[in-house]
Amino acid sequence: MSNKDLNPAETLEIADGKAKAPSRGLGVIRVFAPATVANVVCGFDVLGFAVNEPGDEVEMRLTDTPGVIIKRITGDDGKLPLDAAKNTVSASVQHYLKHINRMDVGVEIELHKKMPIGSGLGSSSASTVAGLYAINKLMGDLLTAKELVPFAMKGEELACGYGHADNVAPAIMGGFVLVRSYEPLDIISLPTPVGMYAAIVYPQVDVPTKDARQMIRSKVFLKDAVTQWGNVAGLVSGLFMNDFDLIGRSMKDVLVEPTRSILIPGFEVMRNLAMENGAIGFGISGSGPSVFALTKDEETAKKITKAQQQHLHKLNINSKAFVSSINAEGPRVL
Repeated sequence: MSNKDLNPAETLEIADGKAKAPSRGLGVIRVFAPATVANVVCGFDVLGFAVNEPGDEVEMRLTDTPGVIIKRITGDDGKLPLDAAKNTVSASVQHYLKHINRMDVGVEIELHKKMPIGSGLGSSSASTVAGLYAINKLMGDLLTAKELVPFAMKGEELACGYGHADNVAPAIMGGFVLVRSYEPLDIISLPTPVGMYAAIVYPQVDVPTKDARQMIRSKVFLKDAVTQWGNVAGLVSGLFMNDFDLIGRSMKDVLVEPTRSILIPGFEVMRNLAMENGAIGFGISGSGPSVFALTKDEETAKKITKAQQQHLHKLNINSKAFVSSINAEGPRVL
């Protein structure tokens, strides 16, 4: 990541070779950042959207002692590292401070996990984004939301070995997002059709992101690639045209979902239940095991999650459900 990539000169006031925040504002801040649905079926690593529930919270305070520390983590059952170099939140904050040449700043972080880890809903992304949004606020909003994305990608690289943006970009920017290019990074906000809801069900089974990525074919047939990019174009067009039917026709994946769905118990039955109960389209959220359906209203979304949870209960699989409108704002100060 280079200064050229972020073009921060337009947003920073430079004094004595250091980036100077106009005002630090409050010394303590608490931020919520949303869960996200990555891929949106056909857009592997390039499409994603944010939801209002669930999400993670970060409490951050500035101190007089230089360095970034994780003071406390709740809600993770002891799974996440307190080592600042290994935690996605603190590591991303360190990259941010280094970029603005403010390594003299002291930061204490408390991370409060409010969403399931390993759910396919961008758990590491939500934590990382909450931390970056918090430090950027404390330092005086030196960077725009889009300029924060590369720092959040560093957190994703630490979490799963690959710095993709289809979770972190919508978590930071809100709404639907298209990652047109990674080199150079080119991120485009897409419109959200009026009234759209997401019906999300998280079957509590283990599908590690790294394992799910390793299952994906490295080479594909040209005819499958043609089908896939036609669906991506159709989905993006449907969002702009507010055309639910076109969105639904485009939510088909011939490259990744056929393999990944094998890891999710009852996947095909849950798809059928979603479509029978009025879903626009259905698929895997990120690498799974969470699944999601897009709907035209909240009531339809509730019907779908209820039917799917009943099916999982018959399979003796515990699950959590979330019904949410599309989050248009991204993170917010609590």
